[in-house]
Amino acid sequence: MRTIEEHVPAPKDFGVALIGVQEGSEMELDLRFESVHEGILVSGTANVEVTGECGRCLEPLRFDREVDLQELFFYSDSESLSVEEEEEQHRVENDSVDLEPVLRDAVVTSLPFQPVCREDCKGLCSECGAQLNDDPDHHHEVLDPRWSALAGLAGTAAENDAAPKSESDEREES
Repeated sequence: MRTIEEHVPAPKDFGVALIGVQEGSEMELDLRFESVHEGILVSGTANVEVTGECGRCLEPLRFDREVDLQELFFYSDSESLSVEEEEEQHRVENDSVDLEPVLRDAVVTSLPFQPVCREDCKGLCSECGAQLNDDPDHHHEVLDPRWSALAGLAGTAAENDAAPKSESDEREES
């Protein structure tokens, strides 16, 4: 068994569209390599700095993430796997293992699918793009054009109700 504590630069494509680990940023690895019958078992943690933007308001995000990982790298001469399993498994090649795909899988799958700056983030106004977190009462009066002809009638009815009634109007109501 061997343990390593390393600081390595993050490779390219460690994330998704809105959030990820910047290429070249420091990844802190604390790993244990154990020899087992089938191959080498790698387990431990990776600490990364995640950057991105909120999926609702597009404000920048930055936080640290610790990711657990555990993967078995099979020896090249291992015959205990079926053909389908063999294609999906990682291998020990020339007495070394390639940790990049394992780290990428662990980090990217731990990232939030829809990152937000805070749980109650209100996002942006769909009409003008204003920050709704800064002005929660912000809104626009949007009328459906199909109802525009009726809008004049509603105003007329309201005006009729508010207008003073004449004596003839009061006799008709009785």
